[in-house]
Amino acid sequence: MRSGSGSHVRWLFLLIGVWMLVCGLAHADAGDTSDDDLLRSSEQFAREVDHRLDVPLADQQRYLVLLEQALSDARLSPDLAEQAFVLVDRCPQIQAAFVVVRTKFGGWHWIGATAVSTGRIGTFEHFLTPLGVFAHSLDNPDFRAEGTFNKNHIRGYGLRGRRVFDFGWQLAERGWGDGGTSQMRLQMHATDPQVLESRLGSVASEGCIRIPATLNVFLDRRGILDADYEDAQAGGQKLWVLQRDRQTVPWPGRYMVTVDSQAAERPPWSPAPGSNAPPNGVPDNRFR
Repeated sequence: MRSGSGSHVRWLFLLIGVWMLVCGLAHADAGDTSDDDLLRSSEQFAREVDHRLDVPLADQQRYLVLLEQALSDARLSPDLAEQAFVLVDRCPQIQAAFVVVRTKFGGWHWIGATAVSTGRIGTFEHFLTPLGVFAHSLDNPDFRAEGTFNKNHIRGYGLRGRRVFDFGWQLAERGWGDGGTSQMRLQMHATDPQVLESRLGSVASEGCIRIPATLNVFLDRRGILDADYEDAQAGGQKLWVLQRDRQTVPWPGRYMVTVDSQAAERPPWSPAPGSNAPPNGVPDNRFR
């Protein structure tokens, strides 16, 4: 009896959490004084970022539950101010990043989603992208790509000037040999536009998170994860990595969160690379 009662209670709390998130989404759209900024950012994302994914509302809500759980596990959820997050699903059947904003009332606003690539196991020095909440801070300063080719004639960080978001050394599962864990440098960055960007939406990296060049520019120019950087700049520090013409959002954040939805198959809204099937009837612009 006790075991069954506990299970029912957990399901009840999950349903309550989903209901609160739905209400939070509605509240953010209806009563938040930053509504105009939120809606403008959603429009800018749709206009500026390619490889976009049209995530149905029900799936948005499920991802927000996963995000809330990850923040709670990291003991961050109760005291979070209004700020943006980048949420990444490393599940091989999804491979997507979502930009969302926690509003001042504790609700959520969905900015947009796009295809990414996370760690591909089975190859030497390739890691499974670690799960968790990762702070984007000056403890691990960002830098910019030089745009040079490696020995395989690949621009690993993309074109010159693309920003490399650095989250420091993290413990990750080795994807080769006997497995186990080792330290890897967790970064989020653009990739080679001619060779590798068309593979976004599939596991392909050495453990970092590869993102579209257009998302890289959007995050960089809008300061989506630059709360610590903006605070330091306001305090008098000179940070060369911040562009002078940036247009920082009013609610910059400081966390990237990775989860694994454990989806058993690909949903229609997240087609595999090279697929011609438009997600949910929306023209497929992931590979243009």
